[in-house]
Amino acid sequence: MANDQKAGPMTDDLGGGNPRGLHFITDLANTVRDDPEAEAADLQAVLARHGGPPFRLTDADACELRAATSHLIRILTMHDEDEAAEAINTLLDRYPARPRLVRLPGRPWSLHTQAPPTADLTHWLLSTAALALGLWLSERGSCAWGQCGAAGCDRFFIDAGRRTPQRFCTPRCATRARVAAHRAHRTLG
Repeated sequence: MANDQKAGPMTDDLGGGNPRGLHFITDLANTVRDDPEAEAADLQAVLARHGGPPFRLTDADACELRAATSHLIRILTMHDEDEAAEAINTLLDRYPARPRLVRLPGRPWSLHTQAPPTADLTHWLLSTAALALGLWLSERGSCAWGQCGAAGCDRFFIDAGRRTPQRFCTPRCATRARVAAHRAHRTLG
């Protein structure tokens, strides 16, 4: 892995719609799950979309990143808070995060991780993701993530809503599911 600069925080959404950079985690998980052999360029594009560190990924890095992402996919499929907390704690033990307060342009101070200078790509990804998921779990009090409930879609999402639990990855999938349920109800009725 070539690293032009120090790994920094995920900064893709300064408006606050990306809780703790978690949309990066789900985008990466969806990319790897959809294509278990995702190439370096595909994974580089995910990093770039979310303002990730300026790594120039090699084929070996892509293999390492795909393997590390499997840990995140496992957590994103969990619904039990205790099980998720245990899995996150295991990652934090294995890949300690160095929390730092960071002020991004136009934003208040927020907690991010800084990988040690000798950290490899796996350490950076899993320490960053484990801290983000752990903070999200502790703030929400539940596994506020999931997989889309629409037929034919199982994409991961972060539930950033405040009222009812999110069941679909996008409004489009929610609409498709509602229309299908309505048609099925009309056919039965």
